[in-house]
Amino acid sequence: MDSKSLPFTLYRVLSYITGIALILLTFVALPAKYMVGEASALALVPAPAGMEHLFGPESVLMLFIAVPHGYIYMAYVLVVIWLALGRRWSAGRTVGVALAGTIPFVGMVVEHRLAKAEKARMEAEAAGAQGAAAGA
Repeated sequence: MDSKSLPFTLYRVLSYITGIALILLTFVALPAKYMVGEASALALVPAPAGMEHLFGPESVLMLFIAVPHGYIYMAYVLVVIWLALGRRWSAGRTVGVALAGTIPFVGMVVEHRLAKAEKARMEAEAAGAQGAAAGA
């Protein structure tokens, strides 16, 4: 793996890990903390018997999902900056890609589009290199 592809590979991996962690946070941990259990803020439904420790304000799910997600997202932002510096992205594009990791599913869609563009760029570079070698 060359030095040009390492940041992009890390970006792709962290994009999916960040996306999955954000989906778990949004649709599992936060509802468990705020919507389930008698002591929760919204208290829509009671906690299942024997599983009270998973729900309410002291939900252990926040520890196992929210905290790792925060660290993973910080790594994701650092890799986006590394990638942006190497690819000479504009500030707007860099911020847009970094913020895409804050909306469930959007980060994975942006990653897919960037991967498609990166593949096209690499194929164009390879075709240009072959053309230059053939002309020499």
